[in-house]
Parts: sequence; structure tokens; C-alpha cells
Amino acid sequence: MSSSDLPPGGNAPPPPGGPPQPAKRLYRSRSERMIAGVCGGIAAYFGVDPTLVRILALATFLIPGSGVIAYLIAWVIVPEEPIR
Repeated sequence: MSSSDLPPGGNAPPPPGGPPQPAKRLYRSRSERMIAGVCGGIAAYFGVDPTLVRILALATFLIPGSGVIAYLIAWVIVPEEPIR
């Protein structure tokens, strides 16, 4: 961008889309929980229905050892949603 391309004020226009949004955080849900809120938190993070995530989690639980261990690890590692 050359100096002749700048508007009269001399400042470049702001980038499209407005100010940057804060980073999304993964939390265990307080409202959409069956056991520990892991599936509800994942659903909220990706913007999908919690039932869909629960069905996918159930499918992974049927594969020996993989889903249950992953759920337990997520239960321990993912923080609970802050109280608003």
C-alpha cells in the first residue's frame, strides 16, 4: 500500500471483521451434563447438539478401552465452566 492509496487522514482502514474475538475455551458444562459435563462442553465448543456428541461418545465407548479412557482423561483435564 503506497502513500497515495491511504485515505485523507493518512491512516489505513481497519481490517474487515471488526476487533479480534477472544479465543474459545473448552469447559465442562454445568447445565448440559449427564455425568461430568464433558460431552456438553464439547458440544458447546463446536456449536452442536449435546445429544449428538453423547451418541458419538457412546460409539467410542464400544471400542474396547479407547472411549472410556479418553472420557476419564477429559474429566480430569478439562476445567469446569465458570459460574456467571
